[in-house]
Amino acid sequence: MVTALSKSTPQPGDSSIKTAIEENLLSPRFYTTDFDQAAAMDLSREAEGIQTMLEEMRADYNRYHFIRDDSFKQEWEHIQGEERQAFIDYLERSCVSEFSGFLLFKELSRRLKGRSPVLAEIFSLMARDEARHAGFLNKCMQDFHISLDLAKLTKNRTYTFFPVEWIVYAVYLSEKIGYWRYILIYRHLEQHPEHSFYPLFNYFESWCQDENRHGDIFKALVRSQPTMWQTWQGRLWSRFFLLSVFATHSLTVHERAKFYEMLGLDATEFDTQVVRKTNDTAARAFPVYLNVDHPQFFPRLERAAARNLKIKQLMESSAPGWLKQLRKAPLVLGIVGDLLRLYLIKPLDAEALRGTIR
Repeated sequence: MVTALSKSTPQPGDSSIKTAIEENLLSPRFYTTDFDQAAAMDLSREAEGIQTMLEEMRADYNRYHFIRDDSFKQEWEHIQGEERQAFIDYLERSCVSEFSGFLLFKELSRRLKGRSPVLAEIFSLMARDEARHAGFLNKCMQDFHISLDLAKLTKNRTYTFFPVEWIVYAVYLSEKIGYWRYILIYRHLEQHPEHSFYPLFNYFESWCQDENRHGDIFKALVRSQPTMWQTWQGRLWSRFFLLSVFATHSLTVHERAKFYEMLGLDATEFDTQVVRKTNDTAARAFPVYLNVDHPQFFPRLERAAARNLKIKQLMESSAPGWLKQLRKAPLVLGIVGDLLRLYLIKPLDAEALRGTIR
């Protein structure tokens, strides 16, 4: 859980184009996969639903949504110091995450063209959406005198290989947790407009619908592959990716508590709400979902997040490198121990709920 050293905040008049970002375990990854395996996927179990979603993607409901209006035409120099850096960090991480999705979907579309035409088109349309998101966020960063050179970033990043099944599990959860993050922030700011300090948040209601549609597509991919939900391996991997995504979310939200404070949100309460909502949603796709009502679940997640913050403070200190590593070791082991205990909590059977009203 090593975090990057703090960066200097862009100041009024400065302009910076970044071609790389700091790497740590919480950084968004760029992924590749087994394209032959993806092309060979049998979609017949969910063919009707996938075709319906393809037509919905073709409709492109957000075609004219990502256009900056007059509310952006002002200076933002009143946002300074720790708050400015917190917001820039949020924009940067979000932009890289969206761009990562674009690259993966675009390559899947290219490799599947002529081999799995329906999937190729769906991935092409999802890449369209992710490119819009990344471009919009990068334009927002320019308001704060910084931007990402996404073309060079593509060449500078290391790509992580995930089997197709892992991609499906992980992207499904990424899209659904993204939906809940966006919609909960949007609803909160509707009730508390005094905390809406930048016009980006006005776009979140329609934006999150892209995330939701993408998640529904990957839900269909999960349900189209019986090995992903009918087998004991599918149950274990579902459990693993649920915990991995929730742990990453908790650590990241607590690292960026200042950003949520700017929105008038408590980081811990926001994290708990997002995890609960995403966990309930995942029960519609996965064979199991996590028992987040277990008395140890959220306390252990919060303890792991607190340890991660201690690691961040330690790595930013002036202590000698050897001493940092010595002090970091028990904190890392503590995080691993908490996550292992969480993984061992018996999950809930989602298949038993299939077809019932929740």
